[in-house]
Amino acid sequence: MSVSYRKWLAQKKLKLATLDCYSSGVTPERLAQQLGVDASKIVKLNFNENLFIDRCRQISLLKQVADEIDLRMYPEDEVPKLVVKLAEYLQISQDCIVIGNAGDELLDRMIRLFIEKGDTALSFAPSFVIPQLCVKRQEGQYVTVPLRSDFQLDVPAMLTVFSEKTRLLYLCSPNNPTSNQMKPEDIETLAKAFPGIVILDEAYNEFADYSFVSRIHEFPNMIILRTFSKAFGLAMLRLGYAIANPELAEILTKKAPLPYPVSGFTIQMGIKMLENIDIMQTAVTSLKAEREKLIKELNQIDGVQAFNSQADFVLINTKLPVDVVYEKLLKRGVMLKKWGKLLQYENCFRVTVGLPEFNAKLIEALKQINEEE
Repeated sequence: MSVSYRKWLAQKKLKLATLDCYSSGVTPERLAQQLGVDASKIVKLNFNENLFIDRCRQISLLKQVADEIDLRMYPEDEVPKLVVKLAEYLQISQDCIVIGNAGDELLDRMIRLFIEKGDTALSFAPSFVIPQLCVKRQEGQYVTVPLRSDFQLDVPAMLTVFSEKTRLLYLCSPNNPTSNQMKPEDIETLAKAFPGIVILDEAYNEFADYSFVSRIHEFPNMIILRTFSKAFGLAMLRLGYAIANPELAEILTKKAPLPYPVSGFTIQMGIKMLENIDIMQTAVTSLKAEREKLIKELNQIDGVQAFNSQADFVLINTKLPVDVVYEKLLKRGVMLKKWGKLLQYENCFRVTVGLPEFNAKLIEALKQINEEE
């Protein structure tokens, strides 16, 4: 190994060490091993997965896909077929749709295309962390404006940050982790005033009240991000899509960094889910009903505050310290997403809306923790 290579590698490692990376934390299997229980005993409410999807019907569709595809072939004709189905589902033109390997890959693709070294991206806080990580890898600056105390956008404050260096605006609505939708008039104001690309992340839209998809032609600089991971329950397959005006959609499609970024199996499964749309619709209806029940039961626990939600998760704040509650929940086999301080709330958790039996275990665990303290 040459001296010059070792020097270069050491410098590269120092630079890479400064990059933040996404971490999923402890897994259900590892937690089960630590507790000495079967993994099926773990209540997993930390990743916003949709367990209300009819798994038997989903498995049936998977078997159909396995019989219909040829794994030896590249996925050349599958994407156009998925675009046709999505256009029917969304009631928009096919040339507005872009397919990607989950929303995260599409986010990364957009940021690599539109952010260069020294550029600035703007968002609000708290919100989804992946855009910030991607912007920093492009050696751009990521600026955030705090949400108001009611979790809504501080539009005047955000408008003051707009400049010729602000190339990208990221808006998550419904927002992760606060679970609320932003006021449509606030999104409209920001999108029309912003001098660059506006990414509106609607990953949780099927659980919410409204969407900007039908209005996409009003905003030539807007890209709407959607996913099959949440409402459609295809989190493991990693399938996402974006909606934009045809000019932007063409750029995002033709300038993808890699050929065939999405597997043919995944695409075909997306098509099957759209052809059997009632699976998703039934699941969403059931989840929303359970969500309201969960919020009500959480708010009946002393020292727990649950906020209204338009997503498949609920934000809660506890009177007891967040680390104490988190560790006690883990010991009971209950996994939540720990956030800590969010705005004026000191001890926040993000709670997936689970199946009724999972939610019951969470409620019981929180009551027990309160009694212990």
